[in-house]
Amino acid sequence: MSSNNELVPVRGTHHIPIAHMRAVYRLTDVERRLDKLPHKEHENLRSTYERMLERGPERFQVKPSGLPVMDALYDELPNFAEVLDDVKRQLALCEDSRDALEITPMLLLGAPGIGKTHFARRLSQLLGTGMGFVAMSSLTAGWVLSGASSQWKGARPGKVFETLVDGQYANPVMVVDEIDKAGAEATYDPLGALYSLLEHDTAGAFTDEFAEVPIDASQLIRVATANDERAIPDPILNRMNVYTVPAPDRDAARRIALLLYKTLRSEHDWGQRFEPEPREAVLGRMSELAPREMRRAWMTAFGNAKLARRDHVAEQDLPDLGAKKQAIGFVH
Repeated sequence: MSSNNELVPVRGTHHIPIAHMRAVYRLTDVERRLDKLPHKEHENLRSTYERMLERGPERFQVKPSGLPVMDALYDELPNFAEVLDDVKRQLALCEDSRDALEITPMLLLGAPGIGKTHFARRLSQLLGTGMGFVAMSSLTAGWVLSGASSQWKGARPGKVFETLVDGQYANPVMVVDEIDKAGAEATYDPLGALYSLLEHDTAGAFTDEFAEVPIDASQLIRVATANDERAIPDPILNRMNVYTVPAPDRDAARRIALLLYKTLRSEHDWGQRFEPEPREAVLGRMSELAPREMRRAWMTAFGNAKLARRDHVAEQDLPDLGAKKQAIGFVH
C-alpha cells in the first residue's frame, strides 16, 4: 500500500530519520464499508470509519539517516548484545539505499525483570518511530491484538489497528508481551493473529475484526517477549529470530545500576544536590536487583537521603532488598 517516495525529515530521539510516506489502508475500502452501514446503527464503527477518512491513510515510514551510534545502548543493555548486533546488521543493509528498514520479527526469551520491554522501548527511540504494546497475559489479549467483531457489545478495534491508524508511523515497534502466557480458550486461539502478523506478505493485508478494512502491517517492527518458549507453538517460533537473553552478570548489573543513578541525577534539578556517583557499598547492593527494579529503588533511596539532608545515598536509604536478592539469577 505504499504511495509516493517523497523524503520528509522527522525529528527523532538521537538523530533525524529519513521518512517516506506510506499508505496503511485504502480510502476506497473505508468508504465502501461506511456506505454499507445501516443508518443510526453501529455508531462506534461509523465514527471509526469517519476518523479514518479524516486522518487519511498516509503515515511516516522512517529509518535512521545513517548507521546510528549504538554504543550507549550496548552500555545500557549489556545483556542484549546479541540482539543489538543483529539490529545493527539489519540497519547497515538499508543505510545507504532507498530500501525500507526491515527488522526480522524477534522473540526475546528470558526471566522477568531483565529489561525485555525496556529494550523494545529503546529500540523505538533509536529508530525514531512509535511503539505499541499488547500484554498477552490478558484474557482478551487476542481480541486486543486484532479487534473484536462489531457485533459484540463494547467491541472496538485492536491494538495493531489503533497503532497504525491513530499513530504517525507505518513502521512502529509493536511489542507483544509474554506470548507464553496467552491462555487459549476452546473456541478461540489468542495467538491466531500472530500467524498473519509475523509473515510479511499476509501482514500487508491484516484485517482487524472490528473495522474489517485491510491494514498494511507489513512494516511493523515486531518484538515478542516470553519467559518460556515451551508454551509457544512451533509455527510461531519459526517465524521469528529467537534470542535467549541472559541475566546480566555482576559487573554488568553494576554498570546498569551506575548508569541509572547518573541518568536520574542528570534528569532532575534535585539531582545536582547529590554526589556525581554512588558509593561503592551502595552500588554493590543496588546491583543485586533485577534491572527493572533498580529505577524505583534509586528513587526511594534519593528521597530518603534528601529527607536525611545528605548529599549522598547511604545504605540505609535503600529499600529492603532482602526479598529481592534471588529475583535475578546472576551469570557467573
